[in-house]
Amino acid sequence: MKKSLLALAVLGAFAGVASAQSSVTLFGIVDLNVGEVKNENGVTGASTKIKRMGTDGINSSRLGFRGVEDLGGGLKAGFWLEAAMSNDIGQVGSNFTTGGNAGSTKFFNRRSTVSLLGNFGEVRLGRDYNPSFWNTTVFDPFGTNGVGSFLNVISTLGSGASTLVRSDNSIGYFLPSGIGGVYGQAQVAAGEAGANGTLPNNKYAGGRIGYAAGPIDVAVAYGQTTIDPTGAKFKLANIGGSYDLGVVKLMAQYVDAKFEPLKGKTYLLGVVVPLGQGEFHAAYDHTKVTGAVGEPTGKQYALGYVYNLSKRTALYGTFSRVKNDDGAAFNVGSQGVGSALNGKSTGAEVGLRHSF
Repeated sequence: MKKSLLALAVLGAFAGVASAQSSVTLFGIVDLNVGEVKNENGVTGASTKIKRMGTDGINSSRLGFRGVEDLGGGLKAGFWLEAAMSNDIGQVGSNFTTGGNAGSTKFFNRRSTVSLLGNFGEVRLGRDYNPSFWNTTVFDPFGTNGVGSFLNVISTLGSGASTLVRSDNSIGYFLPSGIGGVYGQAQVAAGEAGANGTLPNNKYAGGRIGYAAGPIDVAVAYGQTTIDPTGAKFKLANIGGSYDLGVVKLMAQYVDAKFEPLKGKTYLLGVVVPLGQGEFHAAYDHTKVTGAVGEPTGKQYALGYVYNLSKRTALYGTFSRVKNDDGAAFNVGSQGVGSALNGKSTGAEVGLRHSF
């Protein structure tokens, strides 16, 4: 939605930015739902549940500003500032989410970048999604949102890595479009030292390459995060793909994570079935951690339905269950619920999403 300088002036702090751009866009998503999450501890027998209003059921709530300036000669400059929103309580940052923003103190915690774009592709600086996350979300029928998110059963294996989804202080490069269906990106992110002299942490390097043509989309990715001060490395490789048959879209992906001596092997099988103005979403996810006592295992079953009232507004409902064995304690992502160690975590939500 293009906004005039007058409209942006109402936003105060962004008026000066708007005047310097060839075009500025204000955009966002408001996604709210009501639901319940229940965790059953298979060791103690305890059962806890929470009924709540939450956000991000099928899309992550956000408020953003992006702009592009034509520099001439095929060269453009751009910026993108995007903040997560907890619309249920009216605050910046996420509340009851599985997307990795819970408790964040960063205003533009979803994305904060500046770019140069041209026939060569794009060079992008700032806080951004990392390459090894893209397969996870693109080839998940639930888009890594809500109680059915694939992220529910992906572990950083106790490494403390904060780069499962995004990287701070990053420099990224994206291939240009129009090269025979091939797409790709590379990213490095500095683990900057803190102001109090602490050692750098979460230094990231990774890349992704894919091919999309007609009904086929497939990609592989790899990312490595250095955990200081030990220098230990959290490594994540994945491959994913989709095939659109028209009457059904098939999805699959495999994730291989390592933080020695632990290894996590996780896969997803999913479908999206269009039906009139709606879509059915379903996925089965399986994860197993080796190198640990008992080799913890988690299985997730998720089913959802989205009914599109228009191109921008949708009603939805999602149900998900995680079953844990051998010391696993994965859950459907809600805060404030007890452990599902060796037990079950069940979630359901019904909501409304509007984009602008």
